[in-house]
Amino acid sequence: MSATASSTSTDLRVISLADRPELEEAMITMESSWPAYIRPEPLLVDWAFDAHAAHQLVVVDEQDEVVARAASVPFAWDGDPDHLPDAGWDETLRQCLSDTRAGRELTALCALEIAVVPDRRAQNLSAYTLRALADHARERGFRHLVVPVRPSRKHRHQELPLADYLALKRPDGLPEDPWLRVHMRAGGEVLKVCPASMTVSGSLAQWREWTGLPLDADGPVELPGALTPLTVSTTHDYAVYVEPNVWVRHHLTGSRP
Repeated sequence: MSATASSTSTDLRVISLADRPELEEAMITMESSWPAYIRPEPLLVDWAFDAHAAHQLVVVDEQDEVVARAASVPFAWDGDPDHLPDAGWDETLRQCLSDTRAGRELTALCALEIAVVPDRRAQNLSAYTLRALADHARERGFRHLVVPVRPSRKHRHQELPLADYLALKRPDGLPEDPWLRVHMRAGGEVLKVCPASMTVSGSLAQWREWTGLPLDADGPVELPGALTPLTVSTTHDYAVYVEPNVWVRHHLTGSRP
């Protein structure tokens, strides 16, 4: 799949890893804003890239450099918001594996990540990449595109429940959060909070290595870039980070009924 952007000053193309598998390394190693302690299960991610390379998209510029990426997986979903998992990111990846191996009809595409290299963010590439993924899902005949959205400024309000953060609006009625605004302007519909979208656990030694923090007292600790505080237990020598996301659906008009 390829497309040319009209909203940026450079000539961009959208390419799947199925068409250009040699771009996988550049896609995976592309600079992004994920905190170092966000550590998805590598075996599942590797499996998804291999099994569903057609749904891993990269945006390349005129020098064939990767400037944005959209990682997604298909799964079986009946369109009922109540049936979207509360463990959004983690569970959808597992469900993709289960549904694929069981031969179920894969009716929905889930965007696991849409990211832009930091020095290109002022060029509206996030909206362009989201639109490219929606076009891809529509062209492939999916009924739904859903996203467990990671609000980009929730880290400034770590103690605030995500439902309360979603209630923060601008005078024009759009969300205060910039990334949620991109989704709303693209026609996205907020369905519900997935309160345990991604869970990262580890020993205190691991967390000290990941964060550089002493973590020498029990209780909640705010981490740079985190959406909620880290829960620390010195008694049991572990810490757990549970990240909430927001399920957003993009309607794919013209897709199969």
